[in-house]
Amino acid sequence: MPRYSGIRSFMRLPYDPEVQPRDFVVLGAPFDTSASYRAGSRFGPESIRRVSSLLRAANVFHRIKPSDYLDGVDGGDIMTVPGNTAASHHNIASHVKAWVQEGAVPIVLGGDHSISLPELRAVSAVHGPLALLHFDAHGDTWDEYWGEKYTHGTPFRRAVEEGIIDPNRSVQIGIRGTVYDPDDIEEARSLGFLVITADEMRAIGLQETMRRVLERLGSSKVFLTFDIDFLDPVYAPGTGTPEIAGFASYEAQNMLRQLTDINIVGCDLVEVLPALDQAEVTALTAATLVFEMISLLAVQKRTRTS
Repeated sequence: MPRYSGIRSFMRLPYDPEVQPRDFVVLGAPFDTSASYRAGSRFGPESIRRVSSLLRAANVFHRIKPSDYLDGVDGGDIMTVPGNTAASHHNIASHVKAWVQEGAVPIVLGGDHSISLPELRAVSAVHGPLALLHFDAHGDTWDEYWGEKYTHGTPFRRAVEEGIIDPNRSVQIGIRGTVYDPDDIEEARSLGFLVITADEMRAIGLQETMRRVLERLGSSKVFLTFDIDFLDPVYAPGTGTPEIAGFASYEAQNMLRQLTDINIVGCDLVEVLPALDQAEVTALTAATLVFEMISLLAVQKRTRTS
């Protein structure tokens, strides 16, 4: 069938919401109640899935067709409750955990960045405390927003407090933009994170950046989280809190491609806001980056079985 026809699962994967043993599962978490500025990323999973039908099955860079090595499905959307962060996070955590217990690596499409916290709870419940690899313009380690502890600006402080990530094995890259306090970035460092700002990345170069990332992560079990605002708004206009002076889509793709030696046990891509997208460029970039994540899992399995 032509790629524009059929039901819009991610890259036309089999749609099967029944929890079962699989190598990976793509899930949607259509929740944006915790967004602090522009709302609308609840429609992100649908937009990413829709445009993902444009993608073809093989990754030329890695010279691999993931479906030759991986058995994956699109598990559909997790039930979220608009306006109720606690209930939505509970549902996300329990649903993701069920898949992880069956051996699947969850790849979750957001949704605002608060969804990473329940995902981390779920994955760490099975694998233990995780290393975090965080691509973002913002550190998301604030203590609160307007007195609220659970927003898209606070998930990784909560994760440290809950002991579900090890900040001493974790790294945040791409951080930039205006902040409320000149020492905001230092707060993340005081929690134990290695923080490499966008300015620092350009000063040392992307190759050295990724060398430091890989050294930091080591052999840890890694949760990879990618906020689409890591990219410059020119490349990803459809997002809720854009920041200028970001990275190009090629640079992000290239950085992901260098992660073949890390042990990924969970991923997400968040903050795609289709109402502000143009020609689906943000959604297409997001879908392509998710395909790169799946390709990493395939390369790792190929290495293990060769």
